[in-house]
Amino acid sequence: MKYHIVQLGCQMNISDGERVQKVLEEIGYVPTDIEEDANIIGVIACSVRQKGIDKVYNLVNKWNKWKNKKNLITFLSGCVLPSDEEKFLKLFDMVFEISQLPELPEMISQYGIVTPAGIQTLYSDLKLHKAENETHHDPAEYKINSVQIKPTTKSKLNKLHTGIEEFWQIEPKYTSAFEAYIPIQNGCDKFCTYCAVPYTRGREVSRPSAEIMSELKNLVSKGVKSITILGQNVNSYGLDKKGNEISFAELLKQIGEFGMESGKYFWVYFTSPHPRDMSDDVIEMIAKYDCLAKQIHLPVQSGDDNVLVRMNRNHSMLKYRDIVKTIKRLIPNATLFTDIIVGFTDETEEEFANTLNLMGEFKYNMAYIAQYSPRPGAKSSRWEDNVLKEEKKERYHRLTSEMTKYTHAYNRNLIGKTVKVLVKGNDRKTGYLSAYTEGRIVARFASADKNLIGQFVVIKITSAASLSVEGKLFENSKADRISDAGMNIEF
Repeated sequence: MKYHIVQLGCQMNISDGERVQKVLEEIGYVPTDIEEDANIIGVIACSVRQKGIDKVYNLVNKWNKWKNKKNLITFLSGCVLPSDEEKFLKLFDMVFEISQLPELPEMISQYGIVTPAGIQTLYSDLKLHKAENETHHDPAEYKINSVQIKPTTKSKLNKLHTGIEEFWQIEPKYTSAFEAYIPIQNGCDKFCTYCAVPYTRGREVSRPSAEIMSELKNLVSKGVKSITILGQNVNSYGLDKKGNEISFAELLKQIGEFGMESGKYFWVYFTSPHPRDMSDDVIEMIAKYDCLAKQIHLPVQSGDDNVLVRMNRNHSMLKYRDIVKTIKRLIPNATLFTDIIVGFTDETEEEFANTLNLMGEFKYNMAYIAQYSPRPGAKSSRWEDNVLKEEKKERYHRLTSEMTKYTHAYNRNLIGKTVKVLVKGNDRKTGYLSAYTEGRIVARFASADKNLIGQFVVIKITSAASLSVEGKLFENSKADRISDAGMNIEF
């Protein structure tokens, strides 16, 4: 019996999906990339934007039509708003909080699904019975009372009757041998007016630091080269357990100290911090320890103080500028990424112009730009969405165009320099491999050597585009064996 998982949204959902896969495989299911071959299909959904929810509707409507021809069970989890959840309960066989994942095998059994593991146990009993009685028995003679592949009723376990702590105990099925995600926190206490996360994941809960460090050390020992620690607001880690847990800066220090002691070469990233909680000691830790990657994702959302107030961001542009100045002073080679929303309720052309000016001021290496759309449950959904779609689209393109001027300039400045990169896989360009620098700049280089995938190598940059660079591979250049001494390394 086979399963297929659709993962939508952020890296946290991808990480959650790895634990879902682990649970399904432990009860005997095997993965398939082909939806039509699956006996059970699940979605790790994202209610943050309407586009993601629309995709879920399209998928489940298609799958429900298949139930007329085949036995199929469907489930939904992830970030789901209560308003979306009510509708999906009528369309999916099971809808559950991600913290309820440990109960998934029980949910499946409640629907009368015979799992592969259960079938194996049945046949084992049959063989034993045959050996004892020396007679032939047809497996069909053995009735399993709960078998009913196509349930006639919908049900849902009580929400949150198991905590997120139990969910974190599930070992993920890591989908890469050299890249991994580690959740350190779940939920959000910030209540930005545009955001649905507090209503889909609840309040902030920090994972025990001992568990985090144990998972990280295990991954590094297995040869993982790139680790991203995840949370809705990572730099508020530990604040919900003040006095009983370390701070985010102290967690980074523990990771950095381990990196020095391990003798292994690896990069650790984090996403996403909130400017309100970003402190100098976090930046100091990144500057101090080599394994803490010199790339910082610092969401700004808007460059105008009035818009930030309406968004309930609880930080000013003065605060944000101070953080960036500290980053530039302590980590001058760090790349800077951000998130921006255009067309938020009541955003004027003058307010948008303040955001546009940020691109020239901070020269971001990447900005993930979204056109505002109201989400039910979030406070701003009660306000008039009064910026026209055409205006949002036009601002999106203007901001993107402005961003690429500076990303292209930065990337052109890399030409002629040698850089370490982590090789991810085949590039879209035939005969090339795809990689990224420590600063998360996408790179490619000519090579047919698949053994380099998952390894650090050194390349010399020969050309640059607005969002990527191209280089030439140094022969025999496994970068984790090459000293930086004397090299013109740029991240």
